Amino acid sequence: MNILPEIENETDALTALYRDLHAHPEIGFEETRTAGIVAETLERYGVDEVHTGIAGTGVVALIHGQGQGNRRVGLRADMDALPIVEATNLPWASENQGVMHACGHDGHTTMLLGAAKHLAATRDFEGTAVLIFQPAEEGLGGARGMIADGLFERFPCDEVYGLHNYPTGVPGKFGICKGAALAGAAFFDIDVQGTGSHAAHPDESRDALMVAASLATELNTVLARSIPPQDTCVLSVTQLHAGTAYNIVPGTASLAGTIRYFRDEIYTLAADRMQAICDGFALAHGVQIDLDLRNVFDVLMNDHDLSEAYAEAAADVVGADNVSRNDAPTTGSEDFADMLRVVPGAYCSLGHSGTLPLHNPGFVLGEEILPVGASIIARLVERRMPRQRLP
Repeated sequence: MNILPEIENETDALTALYRDLHAHPEIGFEETRTAGIVAETLERYGVDEVHTGIAGTGVVALIHGQGQGNRRVGLRADMDALPIVEATNLPWASENQGVMHACGHDGHTTMLLGAAKHLAATRDFEGTAVLIFQPAEEGLGGARGMIADGLFERFPCDEVYGLHNYPTGVPGKFGICKGAALAGAAFFDIDVQGTGSHAAHPDESRDALMVAASLATELNTVLARSIPPQDTCVLSVTQLHAGTAYNIVPGTASLAGTIRYFRDEIYTLAADRMQAICDGFALAHGVQIDLDLRNVFDVLMNDHDLSEAYAEAAADVVGADNVSRNDAPTTGSEDFADMLRVVPGAYCSLGHSGTLPLHNPGFVLGEEILPVGASIIARLVERRMPRQRLP
C-alpha cells in the first residue's frame, strides 16, 4: 500500500476519530454532533472555507490548490447511521441505544477527513477540491435535500466522486462498475380497507388479511409475467400487518416493500402493473386498496472515463493488481445517484477485512481501510487537477 505521508502520520488520530463517530451514531437529518465534529476537524486542518447547515446538517468545505486553475472536483461522504441495535461488543460500540453505524458511513466520513488533511497540507493541485459531507443517505433523501438547498449552484463541481466500504475480507480491493452500477429503488405501502367481523361469522366480513396475503403473492407475477427476462428487476414484499385478536376477522391490513431496477422504463412498467393488480383486487373483493409507490433512489450511472480515472488513482495507492475495473452491477441502491444526475462522476467500492454484511447488527468496519480510502480520494484530486510545473 502506498499511503500518502500526511495521511499515514494522521492514522492514529483518524482511527480515534472513527471510533468516536462509531460510538455516537445519529439517524439521518439528526447528525448534529457528527456535523459539528466534521466542521471542527476541517477548521483544524486549515481548509479554506467551511459551510454548515446545508439541508439541515450537511457540511461543505473548500480547499484551493497552489495553482490558479478554476476546475472543481467534488468528493462526497455520507454521515448517517441506521436504526439497528448494535451487537459487535466492540469497546467503541454505539452508546446511542437502537442506533448503529451498520453501513460504515462513519468510516466514509473519516476517510474524507483524512483526504482533507493531506490536501490542505500539501495543496499539490490546481483548482478547488469541494468536500461534501452529506446527511441522510439511508432512504431519507439527503442527496436530494442538499441539491434542493443549492449544493451545486453554491459550490459548482465539474465532476464528483463517492465511495463505499465493502466487507469482502480482502483489504484494499478497489472495484468499479462502468455505466449502470447500482439499482434505482422505490418503496411502496399498500393499505387494504375491508370490513371486520367476528371470526365465527367470516361471511359478514370483507377479510382484509386474506386480500393482503393474496395480494402479496400476486405481486410476484409482475416479475414473472410482465418484466422482460433480459431486464433485472426485484420486487420484494417485506412487511404484512393485520389483525389484533384470535376471534376477530381484521377489517384493515397493510403491505410494504421495495422495487429495484436498472431502467426507468422497467420501473414505470412495474408501477403500472402494481396499480392494475391493486385496482383489480379491490373490485374483485369489494374492498378499498390504496397504493403509495415512491421513488427513493435513482439508478446510479458511473461515467466511463471518470470511472477509469478513479481506477488509475486507486492503482497509485493499492497497486494495479488490486483494482477491478469491470465489477458487475448490484441491486443495492445509493442516493449518490442523485448527485450523478446533476454532475458527472463515479462511485466505487473498497474492500476491508470485515466479512459480515452491511446493515447487519454485527457489522465491523476494518479500520485498515481508513488511510487507504483517504489516500485514494486525495490522489484522485491530484490526478484530476494536476499542477502545471515549470520545466
